[in-house]
Amino acid sequence: MNIVITGAARGIGKAIAEKFANEGSTLFLCARNKMILDETSFTLSERFKNCTVHQMVADISIKEQANAFGEFCLAIATPDILVNNAGSFVPGNILEEADGNLETMITNNLYSAYFISRKLAPQMKEKGRGHIFNICSIAALKSYENGGSYSISKFAMNGLSQNLRHELMSSGVKVTTVFPGAVFTDSWAGFDNSNSRIMEASDVANMVFACTKLSPSAVPEEIVLRPQLGDL
Repeated sequence: MNIVITGAARGIGKAIAEKFANEGSTLFLCARNKMILDETSFTLSERFKNCTVHQMVADISIKEQANAFGEFCLAIATPDILVNNAGSFVPGNILEEADGNLETMITNNLYSAYFISRKLAPQMKEKGRGHIFNICSIAALKSYENGGSYSISKFAMNGLSQNLRHELMSSGVKVTTVFPGAVFTDSWAGFDNSNSRIMEASDVANMVFACTKLSPSAVPEEIVLRPQLGDL
């Protein structure tokens, strides 16, 4: 299968890439950090000899770069799976956070998925099959302390995902919104997870991978994943 993963250099994106690489898929990866993306791509190619890795450094929150990455992918193959994972987290409460937080969060967490979906989904629709995963957050389901603009941007991403589901329903292209709780990624750097208080990135990857094994007649529209002991 041809798998496009944004924000693929580390964290959840990297874990998803590993899962599909193990199956021998062809991966199309993008991230903003060249050094880390190079390292991830090299590691995947070395560990999983049957997979093929294509990569491009791109900030897909910028329309021109998103379109360039989309064209890079389509020049080789039409995606079977698109994982919209690119994004970032800046904490803060609305009335206290730094000026510009909202613009940054909307740009990184919404525009990236919007631009690349508009570039790739029409080709998936024309093909008559495929699966789009939008890696959202439980921050899209309820407010919480220091959620601020991050939560707003994820609510917006959830709206994008629901609209894509509605628009693509009759085309054969599935859309799944994934709402993870706390996952041990760079956002939780320094957190002592020795007691497995929060989830691993592989937990999200395993759920995404499992969804791709269902029949064409079934789609998990929403997946909510939380730590066993609940949210922090």
